[in-house]
Amino acid sequence: QLQASGGGSVQAGDSLRLSCVVSGRTRSIGRVGWFRQAPGKAREFVGAIGWSGGRALYADSVRDRFTISSANAKNTLYLLMNSLKPEDTAVYYCAAEPVATGRYVWWGQGTLVTVSS
Repeated sequence: QLQASGGGSVQAGDSLRLSCVVSGRTRSIGRVGWFRQAPGKAREFVGAIGWSGGRALYADSVRDRFTISSANAKNTLYLLMNSLKPEDTAVYYCAAEPVATGRYVWWGQGTLVTVSS
């Protein structure tokens, strides 16, 4: 089970940190990631990191502004978002990929981020 939180309404240029608490079958998780879906648009990949750590991958649209990290001791995934833009407005979802499956099968409920200009 994944539980995302931390969304809210901010101004352009502000920062926000999302959290995602992971529970249940954490030992079978290979990678965790963040996705987002803006109104009227398809869900898109934001970034991902190995559940045990390692180098994070990011979408071009957020690279150098967003940072993904994980705290395994707390079973928590974070998304630190800096220099937010109105186009970052979306529902953000965390997801987990079981080891050696290549696809995300466990999803959180989403948290809304609204960035106003």
